[in-house]
Amino acid sequence: MIRHLLHDEIDKDKWNACIRQAFNGNIYALSWYLDVVHRGWEALVEDDYVRIMPLTGNKKYGINYLFQPFFTQQLGVFSTKILTRDILNAFIVAIPKKYRFAQINLNIHNQPYPGNYRLIANKSYLLDLIPEYPKLSAGYAGNTKRNLKKARSSGLTLLKGMEPALLTDMFRQNKGREVKHWQDEHYQRLQQLMFKAMFKGMGLMYGVYTEHNDLCAGAFFLKDHKHLIFLFSATTQEARKNGAMTFLLDAVIKEFSETALVLDFEGSNNANLARFYQGFGSQEVTFYRLEINRFPFPVNRIVQLLAGR
Repeated sequence: MIRHLLHDEIDKDKWNACIRQAFNGNIYALSWYLDVVHRGWEALVEDDYVRIMPLTGNKKYGINYLFQPFFTQQLGVFSTKILTRDILNAFIVAIPKKYRFAQINLNIHNQPYPGNYRLIANKSYLLDLIPEYPKLSAGYAGNTKRNLKKARSSGLTLLKGMEPALLTDMFRQNKGREVKHWQDEHYQRLQQLMFKAMFKGMGLMYGVYTEHNDLCAGAFFLKDHKHLIFLFSATTQEARKNGAMTFLLDAVIKEFSETALVLDFEGSNNANLARFYQGFGSQEVTFYRLEINRFPFPVNRIVQLLAGR
């Protein structure tokens, strides 16, 4: 039986045990992670936490809705047993009726039947790190190899463990100028998330410095027993010239080669970013965004248009 539990009703020990044992478990769905990205999250739970689904809801203009929190690429249904399409669709049907609208990302192992909802395909890119580094680097694209050669001749240095604020400040001063919808609260939440992950031994920070000791690129990774997730990065104009991010990612691939980890680039529907990630030999996978619209016509069309902005 699938039950809807409010936040205070969730047994987080059982919840986390389910995520750790689930064949499709990921860091985003751990209770501490959800507590940072969306306080008060609720859940659907089957029996004694055999299968679970986080519900990240909010309320606006008197309307309850589900949304995908920042820094959580994939959630959906997680299972310690077989997960069929029928079971997955039973969870979707069980989403409380109070949620009139939803735009949430499922995980790559959630492949639902078509239903009274929209499924929007999104791309992610994964690299299996089991092979030795020479084999992994041999699979790089020609452009990636050229950028790496340029980076290695530029006198770059890689350091681990820099402060999260250095990374977020670098992003705000560069790419962040174009990301108008990110506010102070989002950067603060990201820093909190990075500190929490590092405290739990599940966060890794890397910085690349020029020969003049100037920070020009940085990245934060999440790590568990199965995944190494490229969660957040930043570069300066200089890094775009010297190949610093290629240098950083190659170093991480080398460090974790011959392990049972999968490097998750977190993907992008942007063609340029997709090409960059694929340049390291990663493989494209698909995960779906689930959109539920329970409003009557024509309100449902209006809501859909507003949500697409």
